[in-house]
Amino acid sequence: MIEMTKMTIWAVTIIIVFLGIFFGLTSFYIVEQTQQAVVLRFGEIKNVRTEPGVYLKAPFIDNVVKFEKRFMIYDIPVERVITFDRRTVLADTYAIWRIEDPKRFIETLGTMEVAMTRIDDIVYSHVRDVIGTYSFSEVLSIQRLKILEEIKKRSVNSLKDFGISIIDVRLKRTDLPQENTQAVYERMKSERYAMAAQLRAEGEKEAQKMKAEADKKVSIIKSDAQKEAEIIRGTGEASATNIYSEAYSQDMDFYELQKITQIYKESFEKSILVIPNDSPLLKYFYNMK
Repeated sequence: MIEMTKMTIWAVTIIIVFLGIFFGLTSFYIVEQTQQAVVLRFGEIKNVRTEPGVYLKAPFIDNVVKFEKRFMIYDIPVERVITFDRRTVLADTYAIWRIEDPKRFIETLGTMEVAMTRIDDIVYSHVRDVIGTYSFSEVLSIQRLKILEEIKKRSVNSLKDFGISIIDVRLKRTDLPQENTQAVYERMKSERYAMAAQLRAEGEKEAQKMKAEADKKVSIIKSDAQKEAEIIRGTGEASATNIYSEAYSQDMDFYELQKITQIYKESFEKSILVIPNDSPLLKYFYNMK
């Protein structure tokens, strides 16, 4: 009887210890540094924990739902968007977000899956609406920053009621649909060829103009040089005439010899000179002897 009593006591003790451990483990929960938690009791919010630590809860009654406190990235699927000038582009967008108000998040969305769907719908809606007010060239230009800022502003206002804070919205890339890419490539190639042909034509025209101006300058220089040469030649001949006149007046025989010698030199420079017996030039050769 005593042994039965001891066994019963041991069994009860073990059960109590086991239940103590079990209830102890299920009565506490830990919130990490990067987490925030919402305690639900029969579907109603009892507590919201945004600071790290160990907290108590009613076992089997309270349900703890934990959410990420850090920034998260939602990569929105690539969507077709039509610009103001009716050009279709593919917008590859992503949003950086966090759960700002866990209580509001649970009340309005409930789960992360629902939150992702809502972010997708709202951000894409604003991407479509904002890009639709800009032309294709503006979407690809520096206006891109202004477009993204406007999308972010609208998304922040639309999602704040769900306890979500949008930190930023970015476009990874903006592409043309595949069916339009080849057509755009052919048009760009044609435009480049036309531009190259125009530049070549303008270059040839400029070259002809420069050549004509150079030929004109050369003609002017040659004309001026010819005029100057004529003037110099005239001046030289006049000077020579004066010299010959002075020489003739001083020594008629020497002048005559000089003149005849010059004539023969100019006429028979590369020929054999035959002088007749009665030539007046002979007397000068005789005199030289």
